[in-house]
Amino acid sequence: MELIFEKSSPGRRAYSLPGLDVPEYKIPEVFQRKSIPNLPELSEPEVVRHFINLSVLNHHVDKDFYPLGSCTMKYNPKINEELARLPGFSQVHPLQSGDTVQGALKLMYELGDYLKKIVNLPAITLQPAAGAQGEFTAISIFKAYFKKKGEPRKYVLIPDSAHGTNPASVKFSGFKPITLPSDKNGVVDLKQLDELMTPEVAGLMLTNPNTLGLFEKNITRITELVHQRGGLVYLDGANLNALLGFVRAGDLGFDAVHFNLHKTFSTPHGGGGPGSGPVAVCDVLKDFLPIPVIEKDNKRYYLNYDIPNTIGKVQSFYGNFLVMVRAYVFLRMIGEKGLRAIAKSAVLNANYIIQSLKDDFYLPYDNYCMHEGVLSGKHLKAFGVKTLDIAKRLLDYGLHAPTIYFPLIVSEALMIEPTDSESIETLDRFIDAMKRIRKEAEENPEVLKNAPHSTPVRRLDEVRAIKELKVRWIK
Repeated sequence: MELIFEKSSPGRRAYSLPGLDVPEYKIPEVFQRKSIPNLPELSEPEVVRHFINLSVLNHHVDKDFYPLGSCTMKYNPKINEELARLPGFSQVHPLQSGDTVQGALKLMYELGDYLKKIVNLPAITLQPAAGAQGEFTAISIFKAYFKKKGEPRKYVLIPDSAHGTNPASVKFSGFKPITLPSDKNGVVDLKQLDELMTPEVAGLMLTNPNTLGLFEKNITRITELVHQRGGLVYLDGANLNALLGFVRAGDLGFDAVHFNLHKTFSTPHGGGGPGSGPVAVCDVLKDFLPIPVIEKDNKRYYLNYDIPNTIGKVQSFYGNFLVMVRAYVFLRMIGEKGLRAIAKSAVLNANYIIQSLKDDFYLPYDNYCMHEGVLSGKHLKAFGVKTLDIAKRLLDYGLHAPTIYFPLIVSEALMIEPTDSESIETLDRFIDAMKRIRKEAEENPEVLKNAPHSTPVRRLDEVRAIKELKVRWIK
């Protein structure tokens, strides 16, 4: 394939600018370039084809199946994009007067209301711009709460199956993380929780369903135990897709929960953002929310900076507003009944895959899972095949790999989340590919070790690629 610079031909243009209709202004010489930039010269069709061809070199949800565990890579409805481009949304400036952006504030207020109802908690901030920032916000609120009470608690408990951002959020919030071991069934060890939940512990960060895809059936006992010791319980909302319309975090005793709008509610994610990680909290924590929060006075919507014990701002402006627009559109379209359908489909799809593959790959925890499940490729080591080889080989079948080597408590982990938006035909194609790869591992392992074979770029030396990253071509 020719590079775009190699296709360039002097004098070709992909644009036609109108004539100058304002007084000419000469740019000061100090700001002028000393040489002409080395940019390719192409016609409009060539430019369009260039970017279309680039778009199919990488794997994405619009191209094919993307079962990345714990990431909820569901299809993003295009109507979300259309409405996010409306000028009244896309051209809002963060310093505009509240009276000029009533529609935007109303959308944010109503989005917050919907989210509060989904988890049955009374207060919310939409300010965090990512799930990890939502974690940091919630644990920072915990810190402020205990400081206000005059209790110098130092630690936060985190299960050994937690997302890697959990201990980071704890550390950045001024606490120290303590690992809470899982029991033989892959869920919280109640005995260990009882021993570790001392007066110095501020509380527990918990993902439910956890990263093994298992629901913590003792969840009310867990939250009650933490509360009895004066602690708080936080729900990592990364796996909320499994609970929609069935289980509400507030009913289970959680004091705070973050949402990944860019996962659960279908907005695009990846590539560094932007995301959106709103945090809902219980009554005793609402006075610690970051400022400003969106509130309503009669029929007027406004930004309220008067929060008594606020932790301050976690970002300067609501710069991720268009992510909220997309999530709002999705929620309005899907409705309350649609939320239950999402959870049912997500759980059904995950169990269909795991049960179909458990005889081909090792199933470390032989329980029915929720929206995602974890298999292991450890038995394939006998043929010299690693989980990484399985992931690379899937690309030859036109499919993205599941999350691999996570959670850390499972050796050679394959963490599979099919999401609610995939059809049974797609799931069957993935299952068939996995079964073929399992057979190849035994009969012709070199095919896996040298995969992928059909992608634009073959397998890289991953250590060298990180140390010597090349992201551009220089002529």
